[in-house]
Amino acid sequence: MSRTRTALALGMAVAGALSLASVNATAAPSPLAGSTTVTPAGHSFKATLSGKATLKAGSVTVTCSVSVSTGTVPAAPDNHNAAGPVSSPISPPTYSSCTSSMPGVTPTVTTSGAWSVSMQDGSPITATMTVPAGGLVVKTSGLASCTVTAAPTASANVGGSWTNGAPSSLTFTNASVPVKVTGGFGCPTSATSSTFNAVYLVADSTDPAQQITVGP
Repeated sequence: MSRTRTALALGMAVAGALSLASVNATAAPSPLAGSTTVTPAGHSFKATLSGKATLKAGSVTVTCSVSVSTGTVPAAPDNHNAAGPVSSPISPPTYSSCTSSMPGVTPTVTTSGAWSVSMQDGSPITATMTVPAGGLVVKTSGLASCTVTAAPTASANVGGSWTNGAPSSLTFTNASVPVKVTGGFGCPTSATSSTFNAVYLVADSTDPAQQITVGP
């Protein structure tokens, strides 16, 4: 067999294998989500930042030491989903006492829109915070004037984890968030995503003696 025919045969074999792999990957069924129940049904909760929250875009990191959000567990029976997560609307988290890794630069964080958080029971329990389009904006002043807009074109899901406890906690570790950065010198305008880190303690504000809990 000539070298050309050999190469052609190998190429066709590789293409066929890739096509088969693609078909098999597409045909593979996705695992079904298990049931989730968030209790106490109908209770309000308050999520308070523990430690510091960081949002890093490019070489610039904004760190905030105060952040709060509130919400309500859905009333029964909506606090239970037999085949997936339970979602709750939350207030746009507030962020204050913020600093920037850039010397001489002061950041201000504003939030708006319809935020939500959903819980999926499992090992671990997963949590997803939904940021509405343009729902978080960081503006800096001083030696550099930059604007960082999270979820710039559409709502974005930020993945995290939930731990039941007294109080329970909601953790985001190097969670990816799409961003758009505008501004002049010193602004990380090439960044299209950022990493978010934060731990929130979630307390039952309807009955402080109880805990917000996620189970099957």
